[in-house]
Amino acid sequence: MVLAASQRVLARLLVVASVALVASCGNNEPGPSITVGAGDSIESSVLAEIYAGALARTGARTAVAAGLGGRADYLAALDADRIQVVGEHTGALLAHFDEHATDRLPKKVADAVSAVLPEGLVVSDLADGADLRPRVLLTEQVSVRDKLRSVRDLAPSCGGLTAGVAAPSGLLPSSGRDRVDGCDFAAVVAFPDPAALRVALLQGRVQAGLLDGPPELAPGATDGLAVLTDDDYAVRAENVLPLFRKGVLDRRQVKKLNYVAGELTTDELAAMIRSVRDEGAAPGELARAWLDKHSL
Repeated sequence: MVLAASQRVLARLLVVASVALVASCGNNEPGPSITVGAGDSIESSVLAEIYAGALARTGARTAVAAGLGGRADYLAALDADRIQVVGEHTGALLAHFDEHATDRLPKKVADAVSAVLPEGLVVSDLADGADLRPRVLLTEQVSVRDKLRSVRDLAPSCGGLTAGVAAPSGLLPSSGRDRVDGCDFAAVVAFPDPAALRVALLQGRVQAGLLDGPPELAPGATDGLAVLTDDDYAVRAENVLPLFRKGVLDRRQVKKLNYVAGELTTDELAAMIRSVRDEGAAPGELARAWLDKHSL
């Protein structure tokens, strides 16, 4: 009888253990609670992997939805709650929601973005060190001859100049406005890539250049050229920041994204974009390595 009782107790324990095992497995199976979206650009994919990886390290279940299209497409997905987070640029986002906005300084642009976002969307901290705004170029010869080192120096001459514009590949879509405050060029000519723009500048076919992104994304494309300083932000700030649905992230998760913003730099982001674009690296692996490097 003692043996029979022992067997009954053992059987009950096995049943309890089996139920606990099923429940445990079930808890590991739910779908992702936070989906980070990425448009068609490499930068968008890299940012999505960084944000998803950072949020996952807070204990959240995350996934990346890639290849969502252009800005209008992934913002529509965010509005429809198919994704909950997406990486963006401050200036381009402001232009998307308010084409008449005039703010240019990083903090002012970020504040303006917060003010014009549709109900239910919010942003956290911008990445001060990740500055993706366009750069204004001249040949070194002209820069030295005319003592032009900044966009402010160039402004009085802009009305008589033809500017060429080109974008490095891999970036998020720009605002589509090649506007330099106080510098109205006589004409603007588009070129297929930064290398073609460089040749046109050196040959004198255009007198100024607008590189629609940082030179770090176009190695060699500014050789023999001067990149003008722009401390006054004649070109509107384009800092990286996450855009997300209100109420989706808790305080700890928002804090984690703020930590990411505090660490991300133009050089690092450009290097990751180039690794994917030029070497076929996987965005997820680069994001994990970056997060590890910064102890995030």
